[in-house]
Amino acid sequence: MVIKVLLTIIFLVVMVGVGIYSRKQASSVDGFVLGGRAVGPWLTAFAYGTSYFSAVVFVGYAGQFGWRYGLSSTWIGIGNAVIGSLLAWLILGRRTKLMTQHIESRTMPDFFGTRYGDQGLRVAASIIAFVFLIPYTAGVYSGISRLFEMGFDIPYEYCVVIMSILTAVYVIIGGYKATAMNDFIQGIIMLFGIVAVIVAVLNAQGGLSAAVSKLAQLPSDADPTVNGGFASWLGPDPWGLLGVIILTSLGTMGLPQMVGKFYSITDESAIRRGTIISTIFAFIVAGGCYFLGGFGRLYKPVINEATGKIAFDSIVPAMLVTLPDILIALVVLLVLSASMSTLASLVLTSSSTMTLDLIYRDKKSLPGEVEEGSIDDTVAEKVERRKVVVMRVLIVFFIVISLMLALNPPTFIAQLMGISWGALAGAFLAPFMLGLYWRRVAPDAVWACFAWGVGITVVNMLLGNPINPINCGAIAMLGGFPVVFLVSLFCRQMPRTEVDRIFECYNK
Repeated sequence: MVIKVLLTIIFLVVMVGVGIYSRKQASSVDGFVLGGRAVGPWLTAFAYGTSYFSAVVFVGYAGQFGWRYGLSSTWIGIGNAVIGSLLAWLILGRRTKLMTQHIESRTMPDFFGTRYGDQGLRVAASIIAFVFLIPYTAGVYSGISRLFEMGFDIPYEYCVVIMSILTAVYVIIGGYKATAMNDFIQGIIMLFGIVAVIVAVLNAQGGLSAAVSKLAQLPSDADPTVNGGFASWLGPDPWGLLGVIILTSLGTMGLPQMVGKFYSITDESAIRRGTIISTIFAFIVAGGCYFLGGFGRLYKPVINEATGKIAFDSIVPAMLVTLPDILIALVVLLVLSASMSTLASLVLTSSSTMTLDLIYRDKKSLPGEVEEGSIDDTVAEKVERRKVVVMRVLIVFFIVISLMLALNPPTFIAQLMGISWGALAGAFLAPFMLGLYWRRVAPDAVWACFAWGVGITVVNMLLGNPINPINCGAIAMLGGFPVVFLVSLFCRQMPRTEVDRIFECYNK
């Protein structure tokens, strides 16, 4: 216990110290939200990776999908690395950086409003982001606090409050730059932690070969007379596995807190280096998490007394409880690092979206247009400072709401977290990605995709999930592309001169 407490205190002091160190760069809106658009490849790559993987992945998804698919769940981690990291950086990195800087976009809703010349899209996107990011934030608080309750024997309520306060402190003080620097530190802990835990768990099972052999002897759930499915390459349910890969990999390209990382990186050479760093990070962390979860069936699961079903969140903790104290302390820091980085990204995204896209929804001009009635520099500076203050206040507001949900979670929170990626990426992925490449995307097509992505996932939930939420999310994401394409063919186009001014950034 002394080791766990000491390491955790050191970790938290460093996090707050980084926030204080970065406070001078958080005085303007660009500095607070984007780090002045001058964040290097290492910080950006680690910020992307640590925002991607949280306690939800390490404790929840790794346990649940590892139990369901066995060793083949490792493909989920590989998909996260190849699609969610490598392809995301290759497809979105350069074009997002250039276009958002060209049209002076600071958030994803801001991009929709300016790129498509419709401020209603900006408002709608910010509301969608607010609705589906807040419950996700509450769920992450809940996950990390459950871990602390297990590791430190501290009541759950105290854990939630402590995590909320500490996250708020360093984000409010230092903004995005503090978040990125802390993400780098947290990412290093995650890399070492996942490798150490895998080695320890496999050694406890007699080594890799022995563990795989034990897994191969287990019968399939669908047919108890057949063994070996959980140790096979594609597992007992390849199609179900594919749905999970699509949802957890492709979804990152449509999430505001993920895409926002490309807004802040320094230049194109940094994007190339960041692509490599982010992909390697995802291979180790995501691949390691799901590989570890694949051995979950070698441990006795906890049965939920209320439902009589397996408590999937207990599978990974059951694998770790027999480890030496020093490794348990490392696991606590690993999950704490993954969760705090995700939380920081979520609350910063939520507060900046509400401030810039709802409260201070300035009329924006496209590059090349003349602004009328421009304010002088002194007034503009005051407005910038006021916006930063409002964002800091809203960070507290969002954390309080998330805290209330985490302390008194209604029954639908778990379901809402499950569909949040599908709803957000289903609404945003296609119009954002196509908007970077295709000049003919129509504003009405973006409206249609918003309705499609949110509509299909919410209706599915209200009907009791007749379609598996994972598969529904994958359908929402992939279906957004034909929706945008077909509607764009038959609806009004933006004026060609406006589109040309937007796309001229790629000619430089």
